[in-house]
Amino acid sequence: MRHAPVAIAILAAVAVGAGFALRERAAAPPTLRSGTALPVPAPIADFSLTGQDGQPFRRDDLEGRWTLLFTGFTHCPDVCPLTVASMAELRRRLDRADLQFLFVSVDPERDSPEVIRRYLAHFDPGLRGATGTRPDVDRFTAGLGLAQVVNPGVGDEYTVDHSTAFVLIDPEARRAGYFSAPHALEALAADLTGLPRR
Repeated sequence: MRHAPVAIAILAAVAVGAGFALRERAAAPPTLRSGTALPVPAPIADFSLTGQDGQPFRRDDLEGRWTLLFTGFTHCPDVCPLTVASMAELRRRLDRADLQFLFVSVDPERDSPEVIRRYLAHFDPGLRGATGTRPDVDRFTAGLGLAQVVNPGVGDEYTVDHSTAFVLIDPEARRAGYFSAPHALEALAADLTGLPRR
């Protein structure tokens, strides 16, 4: 019986060590060959957007799974449809329930949740979309290190210059890395396949 306290102390020390090792492993940045992993993941501040289903889309919608995010707009003539098509292809190839593909519109004046829903359904109904008021969208993208500029036009005939990078967000809702364009599908698929499972 005298040995019981010693055994308990040893078990407690092992548990603490294992917990520390698991935390360290979880905190390690992902290995990306086609992108750039942040040495230390950067937490994303609280935000309030609206999903393509008309429901609130907030920070906790990014938690518990990996997210590959792209910002664009539905009136974009070239980069956006090509990139969203790439997201749809990646989603079909990988078939990971712990990885969501998110399109955030930076043109809230024209891109209502319903417009975004119809746009994404053309590529893959499983893609997620969100937008918000101009101030909310600008604040959200600035927090990701992204920017966009509206180029004035006549009436609704304007364009939006925006980032073409994918943002990788980890299951703790932190910026984990970036994939700059042009996007090579094979390399991207390999990097995303290698992400730790949730």
